[in-house]
Amino acid sequence: MKIMVAIKRVVDYAVKIRVKPDKTGVETTNVKMSMNPFCEIALEEALRMKEAGLASEVVAVSMGPAKCVDTLRTGLAMGADRGIHVDVPGALQPLSVAKLLKALVDSEKPGLLILGKQAIDDDCNQTGQMVAGLLSWPQGTFASKISICGLTFSAPLRSSRSTDLRLNQPRYATLPNILKAKSKVIKKCTPEELNVPIKSDLETVQVIEPPKRKAGVILSSVDELVDKLKNEARVI
Repeated sequence: MKIMVAIKRVVDYAVKIRVKPDKTGVETTNVKMSMNPFCEIALEEALRMKEAGLASEVVAVSMGPAKCVDTLRTGLAMGADRGIHVDVPGALQPLSVAKLLKALVDSEKPGLLILGKQAIDDDCNQTGQMVAGLLSWPQGTFASKISICGLTFSAPLRSSRSTDLRLNQPRYATLPNILKAKSKVIKKCTPEELNVPIKSDLETVQVIEPPKRKAGVILSSVDELVDKLKNEARVI
């Protein structure tokens, strides 16, 4: 069985997000980028299934600008057999990603598609459900455990899974595997080659930072706390 895993390049989770001066988005220039943590978990689960003899190949897929190849190389260093990069210069909405994944599934014919349940940059949590709908495949979302028992793989399992944080602890890419990844194949294609038009009805008008939280106060008694909750916060 072949497993396809979708991985996304995002601003590293440890980076403090800054809004661009023109408020058109968040700053990504000279900012550390890495694989989306939920995607790391999805890839790790696929690799464990291969190591358990439940899969013959793991294919990592990423969509976006040319620098997504770096993220794919990380996936290959973790253990994926090969990668596919769909070259898209602009931002992608979940439905467009789902349509591209469907086209790749139709071409590659994997038995199982695994995605992270959401990306930490937009938190949409939509792609896994959308692609399952487009493929008319059964789906499992927010997976904290995946167990495949009593199945033979003479025929594809053909389902979609989106992974949650509790599923596993992703491995680190070792230096020998990083060097080996340089020789692994990354196939490049475009939405036009996949016959998937990219368009979106969504427009980002403005991106602003959330208001700063007010400093807390130290209260001297329970009575004072109750008074503030009742007369200032008006929650009781």
